[in-house]
Amino acid sequence: MELYSRKRWWKFFLMAGAFFIGAASLYYTNRLTSKLRQEETRKMELWAKANRHIARPDLDEQSLELVFEIIQNNTTVPLIIADEKDTILFHRNLDVPEKKEQAYLQRELQKMKEGGRGPIVIELGYGQNQYLYYDDSSILNQLRWFPIVQLVVVILFVLLAYWAFSSARRREQDQVWVGMAKETAHQLGTPTSSLLGWIEVLSMKNIEKSLVDEMRYDIQRLQIITDRFSKIGSKPDLQPVNVGDMLHEVIGYIEHRISSGVRIEVNADDSLSELKILVNRPLFEWVVENLCKNAADAMHGKGTISFNLGYQNSQVYIDVSDTGKGIPRKYQKTIFKPGYTTKKRGWGLGLTLVRRIVEDYHNGRIFVKESTPGKGTTFRILVDEG
Repeated sequence: MELYSRKRWWKFFLMAGAFFIGAASLYYTNRLTSKLRQEETRKMELWAKANRHIARPDLDEQSLELVFEIIQNNTTVPLIIADEKDTILFHRNLDVPEKKEQAYLQRELQKMKEGGRGPIVIELGYGQNQYLYYDDSSILNQLRWFPIVQLVVVILFVLLAYWAFSSARRREQDQVWVGMAKETAHQLGTPTSSLLGWIEVLSMKNIEKSLVDEMRYDIQRLQIITDRFSKIGSKPDLQPVNVGDMLHEVIGYIEHRISSGVRIEVNADDSLSELKILVNRPLFEWVVENLCKNAADAMHGKGTISFNLGYQNSQVYIDVSDTGKGIPRKYQKTIFKPGYTTKKRGWGLGLTLVRRIVEDYHNGRIFVKESTPGKGTTFRILVDEG
């Protein structure tokens, strides 16, 4: 639990760091854009001044050359010169189409007017004026979008790296799970076979038959557990199973091994009495047992566990509800991760195993449908109908 709490804080700090970097980048780019915008405004004022000087009759050749150089040097800022009646007299740095040229220029002129850049008055003398309208240069527009593009690229790279790392880690975890399961099945096999032999010996002695039968039943359960572990990592054989019969059989076994203060009930309509699901029975019974034991622990040995059956879309759902202490919302997804437990001596593998069996081996889903602290929790399992 402490591990995943620290992990959430790490995610928070990483997100906060990313937000800070993004905000700082946007702030710096906006400042730079503002300065460039001011520089372009000064450049346009100088350009307008050069155009005023062209009309002067007393301009010498050297000054005229300088004026033309100033005019020619503007290769980035789009501009339009118009008269009082918005008749376009000159334009520069605009990607004018071959067809409908005037319509395009009028639209650009209107856009420049609405953009608030200009006009700069060019006084030609004799009461005649021209008006210079201009817009942001392509470099300025690219600079404005640069931090957003940069952030998108960084986010995509981080997401791709995280996905690759998570996939590699998940494959490693799968290999560990399979290896441990196979080794556990191997270790349990020999003593279980030996115990079967001892049971036969005890049955021939003068020992109460009910005790021997109970021991035999537990050893059969050990065989089932061994079989379950041996199936981990292998493609399970899915068969149609009557869900009601399976639940009653598992409940019959669980009831004798948990607190007598826990009551387990199955709620299903008569129409669902023959409902079948497509599962591997030994593995799916393991799911039900784990959920029942977790529910009993959450209720501290006193309360009710309910199973409710029904249909959701094209799948069968099994709701497992308890009257325990509930799960806070922030932990409702974390509980399925390896190592998460609220017990001092817990392993935190029960619900992880449950999710793997349901989702990886049965192509189903399991999730916390609802949970209220102090009132209880409902898990929902979705599997295909048999």
